[in-house]
Amino acid sequence: MKRRAVIWFRQDLRVHDNEALHTALRNCDEIIPVFVFDERVFQGKTSFGFPKTGKFRAKFYLESVADLRKNLRSLGSDLIVRVGKPEEILFEIARETKAGWVICNRERTAEEVKVQDELEQKLWTIGVELWYTRGKMLFYTQDLPMPVQHTPDIFSTFRKENEDITSVRAPLPTPAVLPPMPADLVFDTGEIPNLTDFGFENFEPDPRAVLDFRGGETAALARLRYYFWEKDLVSNYKETRNGLVGGDYSSKFSPWLSSGCLSPKMVYHELKRYERERKANESTYWLFFELLWRDFFRLMGKKHGNLIFKIGGVQKKKMPQLKNNREIFDRWATGETGVPFVDANMNEINSTGWMSNRGRQNASSFLVKDLKINWVMGAEYFESLLLDYDPCSNWGNWNYVAGVGSDAREDRVFNILTQAKNYDPKGDFLKLWLPVLANVPVEKIHRPDLLTPAEKSEFGVGDFPKPMVKIEKWLAS
Repeated sequence: MKRRAVIWFRQDLRVHDNEALHTALRNCDEIIPVFVFDERVFQGKTSFGFPKTGKFRAKFYLESVADLRKNLRSLGSDLIVRVGKPEEILFEIARETKAGWVICNRERTAEEVKVQDELEQKLWTIGVELWYTRGKMLFYTQDLPMPVQHTPDIFSTFRKENEDITSVRAPLPTPAVLPPMPADLVFDTGEIPNLTDFGFENFEPDPRAVLDFRGGETAALARLRYYFWEKDLVSNYKETRNGLVGGDYSSKFSPWLSSGCLSPKMVYHELKRYERERKANESTYWLFFELLWRDFFRLMGKKHGNLIFKIGGVQKKKMPQLKNNREIFDRWATGETGVPFVDANMNEINSTGWMSNRGRQNASSFLVKDLKINWVMGAEYFESLLLDYDPCSNWGNWNYVAGVGSDAREDRVFNILTQAKNYDPKGDFLKLWLPVLANVPVEKIHRPDLLTPAEKSEFGVGDFPKPMVKIEKWLAS
């Protein structure tokens, strides 16, 4: 009897460096690839009522799954696509196909763990094993010099203990061919849903977006080639990573990394090849540095569990100063705080699903430290909108800004005015995302609150909101 396995694709939507795929090929005669759009993820709500997956990431995932199906078909296989509860659908597929295993990438945060645990329990009842593989991290946890529960809570310590010691394994190659779907299967492979199936209208990308992010492994590898080999942009990464306008600042790999369309090991080994063949400098190191942050946040999520989702964070800190004021929150969320740099960044994420790292730090700091609003509301809002949402990275960063994370400094407060002047000195970003300020001179662009009525009329500013905080406080700091 032929050995048969179901491969459950999750956040590993690729055929390169896919351990689940290689595990199945090594141990099985037949494989049945499956992706399930979890109805709770693509149609559910967060605790504060935001869509768990907004239209930007939903579109990105739809494209990614379509690309995965295309790539699997090019190798001789196919992809079964369903919408519903994975633990129920995969159980039925395994039962009906008489599979011996369901093989999948292990996830580490509560909602994902609940699903995989329930699936495992169901599979036990019919003698089918849930076989876990890895694929989200740069490092394999078994290669780390300490068990996960002993991971240092300070990033700099984690970095020093690993960057020169722990090796990054080579990415697994893309299979040359895959076995065809079992001949006795009568399953309809299923149609890939549309945005309208998830309650969203179809939309065209905003022309102001830094990049036309398209989901899928094909687009991910094209971006990798462009950034490293076609434009040599990685050689200036450290200098350009805090840019705000255009596609060539920072790598923009994160949407494909978070969905698993791009392997972090693939990025690392291409980076090492680039250093050997073209140039190694502080910028190339800095990209590796950022990949380390991704691993660190994932390890913190595993180590501290659900604490990263709580208002007190991993420190279980009391935060009585933070309120659930929806009126104040909504002004922040809709870009109507009257603080141009915050509003421009919020307009960008609302219009594209993307915000720069510099923007995220400033917008989140402003919500928590200046407006005194519960940071969990902000984290859920980002969860809903971000193309590159990853539970550990998103919530880890919000923990960090709120001062409740494992590596916390309570006095971490951003001077928004100084940040704006440093990173958008000519106001190009502000004018792009706040067109009402398009005619304001450079010397006045960051302080529209100081414009006289005559100047507002002259520059066409109109009723730009009054700042929700006193901007003068940033002048003294």
